[in-house]
Amino acid sequence: MEITVCINQVPDTGSAIVVRDGVVDATRLNMVMNPYDEYAVEEALRFRERFAESRVTVFSVGGEDRFGILRKAIAMGADGACLAESGGVVGDSFSTASILCEAIKRYYARKPDIVICGRESVDCNRAEVPLMVAEMLGMASLSAVVSLKAHEGYLEAKREVEGGVEEYVLETPAVISVEKGLNTPRKTNIKAVMQARKKTIDRMDGFALVEPKVLYRELAAVQRKRTCRFVDSVEELTRLLHQTTGFLK
Repeated sequence: MEITVCINQVPDTGSAIVVRDGVVDATRLNMVMNPYDEYAVEEALRFRERFAESRVTVFSVGGEDRFGILRKAIAMGADGACLAESGGVVGDSFSTASILCEAIKRYYARKPDIVICGRESVDCNRAEVPLMVAEMLGMASLSAVVSLKAHEGYLEAKREVEGGVEEYVLETPAVISVEKGLNTPRKTNIKAVMQARKKTIDRMDGFALVEPKVLYRELAAVQRKRTCRFVDSVEELTRLLHQTTGFLK
């Protein structure tokens, strides 16, 4: 079974976000693997454990700064990794999906059995790429999966919806995007990290530039208009209301 995982790099949620001239100042950010994608990698590894002669390959679109997350996936247990170089071009979801689709087609002689993605990237929260990849590859797809079982030729999946759980059966090949809580991603140890550093990462370039369908314009920081002050007495509260709002004149 050929199992593909698509991963992305996002700012650590603990990083302070600084906006300069309408864009995020990336020099101040610590970049990590998208948390949803960690669940995707873990699920792929569990599939490999259940099916003999299976292989897990991880793909990411971008530049050499993606090596960190690709090597983390290898340290977790992935068999191989491929960087689809975008030539420094930052595109929209459609551009990213187009490059991923072409990279997957180049890498495999036939369609992989399963493509697993995180539900969304926590930096943009659009949840678009997995569905686009499925459409471009001509594969069945299901999003926001909370339970997944693989069988020969088909998958059983569950999705949580308001007030209940939906159950599905999909023929493979298929593209699945997974939710947090599907599993518990394994931790890496020092030995695995050191071995991952020695692993060769495949690189692909020369992708046709796809014109973005959605253009990024500007990011504006939210202006805080409210402040909170603690007072010790009703008299002080009355005085502050009178001074700041004219209330209780």
